[in-house]
Amino acid sequence: MSSTRTSEYPIDKQFLDRWSPRAFSDRPVTHEQLLTIFEAARWAPSGSNLQPWRFFYGVRGEPEFDTLLSLLVPFNEGWAKNSGALVIITSVTSYDGTRPLNTHSFDTGSAFMSLALQAHNLGLIAHGMAGIDYEKTPVVLGLPENLKVEAAVAIGYQGDASTLPEALQKREVPSQRLPLSDIIYKGRFTGEIKTPT
Repeated sequence: MSSTRTSEYPIDKQFLDRWSPRAFSDRPVTHEQLLTIFEAARWAPSGSNLQPWRFFYGVRGEPEFDTLLSLLVPFNEGWAKNSGALVIITSVTSYDGTRPLNTHSFDTGSAFMSLALQAHNLGLIAHGMAGIDYEKTPVVLGLPENLKVEAAVAIGYQGDASTLPEALQKREVPSQRLPLSDIIYKGRFTGEIKTPT
């Protein structure tokens, strides 16, 4: 639970309580838990109900986990190796090879949020990451040309921050967000695009 986050307007507490720790405990994640998480993702909204998300997963202690771990950049591999499961998220860019699905990444991001919130509701954490080898991953996973690698996710039970390298321990807190006034525009663009600090 987060005690350091507040919203400008009333929202459900799950949106403030969910965050992305890097410290995982050694408590295992079950296949049933993962299937529940994927079931939630399955019900995400998508353009024309085309459901472009595809998930590849591995559970720690099984060969698939080690394969997926090898696809992460060294920085992420260093902490994600302690997670209970790893997931590579991909999206279908076209079903017929001619008509592109213009919202494939948008829709798949929606499925990730459903996944992350369901994990949170089960008492798990889901840490999404872009730090993966985008050239090696399609080859290792045998992906067809119409499956685009989007991101990876580490899933598991939260562990003690002291298990992380010192530099990461300081970052093991819920992150804040830009003010609402920095991300919404009534009609046309005004102001500037600000970077989170």
